Amino acid sequence: MIEEAITKKLDVKFLLSSSNTIRIADLGCAVGPNTFDAMQSIIDVIKLKYQTQVLPASPMPEFQVFFNDQPANDFNTLFKSMPPKREYFAAAVPGSFYGRLFPDSSLHVVYSSYALHWLSKVPEDLEDKNSPAWNRGKIHHASAGEEVLRAYAGQWADDLSSFLNARAREIVPGGIVVIVTHSIPDGMEYSELANGMMYNCMASILLDIAKRGLITEEQVDAFNLPTYAASPGEFVSVVENNEYFNIVTMGESNPSPWLTDDVHVDMNEFVSHIRAAMEGMFSKHFSREIVNEMFEQLEARLSEISVEMESAYKDKIQAFYVLQRNDSG
Repeated sequence: MIEEAITKKLDVKFLLSSSNTIRIADLGCAVGPNTFDAMQSIIDVIKLKYQTQVLPASPMPEFQVFFNDQPANDFNTLFKSMPPKREYFAAAVPGSFYGRLFPDSSLHVVYSSYALHWLSKVPEDLEDKNSPAWNRGKIHHASAGEEVLRAYAGQWADDLSSFLNARAREIVPGGIVVIVTHSIPDGMEYSELANGMMYNCMASILLDIAKRGLITEEQVDAFNLPTYAASPGEFVSVVENNEYFNIVTMGESNPSPWLTDDVHVDMNEFVSHIRAAMEGMFSKHFSREIVNEMFEQLEARLSEISVEMESAYKDKIQAFYVLQRNDSG
């Protein structure tokens, strides 16, 4: 559906009226290889559209791809693994995508996959011990009170608005934004999702460690993961309040169709991936020994609820959105 939306809505002839170069950006690219597959897929769609919309004998446009992530991202690994026969010029652009990254009207297509669920910061109310949103005994809004959930939701909405406002300056009129992200079905509690179960297990392990006197409960209360999976309804609401973009198409899907009654999650591998993604955040707040113990215990805890987790992973917890930059605004 993403390819269909780009094919239908991207006016290649118009976009190339002022330049013979199509510029694409992957925001939150990490270190590959998924980013390379995504960029090539987008280029293939544009090339096909170009051949049908422009005279077949016309020379194919050139492509420039910008790979963006936080400055700490391992761009060396990214570029070392880059396809040698790629069809584009490549460049790295370090920085937060919640702010400006590119000149005005310089991009034609923006892509972001599994990045916009990361918040720009922990909601401020969660860091105030006297706030109703002080997240006692939790490390996330899963199973937390309404005040905590509102703080997370508010921060996410502010961040998405900042993202859209920055992209509105950088994308040419008629340009496309493709977003693939963690999601939650409208009306579902986050604690029913596999990630919610995992965050609750993490908090439980840390509280058990606190009972042994190795850390304090207040240390657990003060730690919160800066991640939020918004429902489609929340996403649509933010976009509709933004004057720069229209939603071309959207949808939800099961991110793990390979999970069947005969194929199960390898918890050791799963925890290894989670640790690689999150260990740095825990290490800023807890000692190396505490972090090691938490992840060592996590595999056993998750194995005890593996049936529930696998069932939750079969829900439609992945969403995609294709937005188009308005011609005015």
